[in-house]
Amino acid sequence: MINISEKAAKRISDLSQEEPEGSFLRVSIIGGGCSGMSYKMKFDSTLKESDKEFSEHGVTLVVDPKSYLHLVGTILDFDGGLNGKGFTFNNPNAQKTCGCGASFSV
Repeated sequence: MINISEKAAKRISDLSQEEPEGSFLRVSIIGGGCSGMSYKMKFDSTLKESDKEFSEHGVTLVVDPKSYLHLVGTILDFDGGLNGKGFTFNNPNAQKTCGCGASFSV
């Protein structure tokens, strides 16, 4: 399971207002970054049969099966404000993360 905090859901909902009807947030893992793997987020409207869907606080997050292996148990949060980091991933599978939290290794 992947959890979405209330703050992250609010921000996703706000951002999705500029997207076409039926869009959802897709989160995936790609190679790269300081630690080897990076998080990628984008709005999408094409759902694949093998995708895993998670809905919480009125928003839907979709993950492909390969990325899900690295994201299971993750909490997506949002840290706003003057010194906020934006979206953050509290990923229990990450053994090492870079200083900014944008990449990780397992």
